[in-house]
Amino acid sequence: MGAENKPWLKHYPKQIPESIEYPDISIAQLLIDTAKDFPNHEAIIFMGKRLTFQQLLDQVYSFANALKRLGVKPGERVSIMLPNCPQAVVAYYASLMIGAIVVQTNPLYMERELEHQLNDSDAETIICLDLVLPKVLNVKEKTKLQRVIVTGIADVLPFPKNWLYKLKLMKDGMKVEIPTGPEFYSMKQLIAEEVPTPLKPVYHSKDDVALLQYTGGTTGLSKGAMLTHRNLISNTYQITAWTYKAKRGQEKVLGVLPFFHVYGLTTLMHFAIHLASTMILVPRFDATMILKEIEKHRPTYFPGAPTMYIGLINHPDIGRYDLSSIEACLSGSAPLPVEVQEAFEKLSGGKLIEGYGLTETSPVTHANLIYDRVKHSTIGLPLPDTECRIVNPDTGEEVSVGEAGELQIRGPQVMKGYWKRPEETKAVLKDGWLNTGDIGKMDEDGYFYILDRKKDVIIAGGYNIYPREVEEVLYEHPAIQEAVVVGVPHEYRGETVKAYIVLKEGQKLTEKEVEKYCREKLAAYKIPRIVEFRKELPKSNVGKILRRVLREEAVREFKKKKAN
Repeated sequence: MGAENKPWLKHYPKQIPESIEYPDISIAQLLIDTAKDFPNHEAIIFMGKRLTFQQLLDQVYSFANALKRLGVKPGERVSIMLPNCPQAVVAYYASLMIGAIVVQTNPLYMERELEHQLNDSDAETIICLDLVLPKVLNVKEKTKLQRVIVTGIADVLPFPKNWLYKLKLMKDGMKVEIPTGPEFYSMKQLIAEEVPTPLKPVYHSKDDVALLQYTGGTTGLSKGAMLTHRNLISNTYQITAWTYKAKRGQEKVLGVLPFFHVYGLTTLMHFAIHLASTMILVPRFDATMILKEIEKHRPTYFPGAPTMYIGLINHPDIGRYDLSSIEACLSGSAPLPVEVQEAFEKLSGGKLIEGYGLTETSPVTHANLIYDRVKHSTIGLPLPDTECRIVNPDTGEEVSVGEAGELQIRGPQVMKGYWKRPEETKAVLKDGWLNTGDIGKMDEDGYFYILDRKKDVIIAGGYNIYPREVEEVLYEHPAIQEAVVVGVPHEYRGETVKAYIVLKEGQKLTEKEVEKYCREKLAAYKIPRIVEFRKELPKSNVGKILRRVLREEAVREFKKKKAN
């Protein structure tokens, strides 16, 4: 693809290169290099606990040596089932240091999901939080697990916080005892017993798989995207190039995006380690807690999801907090409403830009420029070395500029394939091009728009309706905090438009008022025919509104009515 087919390149500021030289190294090498350059710089701040880069690396070496002693071999899968905490960082880099493949596991998984992931990945080791141990024990005998390594939040807290935390768990009836036996280990004990002997990362080639990142994708059970060291290194360098004003050893990154999601792993952990930035780790999103952390620790970067920014700008006490340290925020995982973007920028004085990516692309492929021109309602421009095109989903032929079609992506961050699923890999990857399943368009400037998931497009009475367009209009209403639009079954139109709405505190709105408001801004066929007001909407672990869950609910209701 020549420069004439990459109109986006002419909008790159001179500080962003069109192409990058990526080092042929293990992801673990990033931590070794940073600890060498900034040994005494703070790597992690977590609930009063502070670790320098040298202290972090020493813990990684100790734990890596312990994993080797326990028999974990290169290429083996190690499941990490932890929230954002220092142990999650240590477990990740220690596993990669000895050549193991990390399987990121959501601590909120139910037993059925956990069993599927452990069996699909053939994981023999799991490093988990003490509070999820009962779930692990319930599925252990149905899997290949040979080692269960347990840690708790109290393990890393300074006195007296560790003592108070344990007391609270006991009071809430949540204290978990680690079983005795040859298969169970305490992570804290393993690190304490091992000497931090330096290791050279086990690494054969850039095509070595570093991570199995599970994704629901478009079909049934979740499947593991095989992300290589090359994929993850490339995306880290691409994001760093995009954030060219960030200074090595001088930034602080707010770490609320979960590491067990590749968006948090790359834009937060990898980015921070590579740039020798301090990570301010937060185990879960709580608006009040986040506001306090921002005011206390003064982060400069805050990668997040739209629902996080919505939660902050609608916090009743937002005016009491100083957010002025924030310089840049990358929003991903869901469309970012313009009103949210503008409100957050006004509050913080920093830039909030929308980006785009997929689990299969490590994950970032596009972003608006942070320090330059932003096109609202777009996902911005492709990152360096990222090729993109819009094709007819039926024929695969490239469409004209401005026409809608399926977005395809090729670049060094695109996955190797799906774990143990050659047929599904073949269906989405051809000549390095990844079929994203997203309907989009590119304008004459090379800015890309995501209109919707292929499967989310609503076809009502023969018209194609893109939910995002309707949602943008709803978000402009001053009484609406969150909105999502889905296609629900309709006997006459095939599908019809339904809006689920969460109102801002103290606001009132009726279905008729919503319809009247939309009538002024949308073609008649796009107006929501059904409006349901809710107190909250179902969300994923990164705050993405789960449209699928709402659609499934609506389908069940429709079938029930028909049956009656």
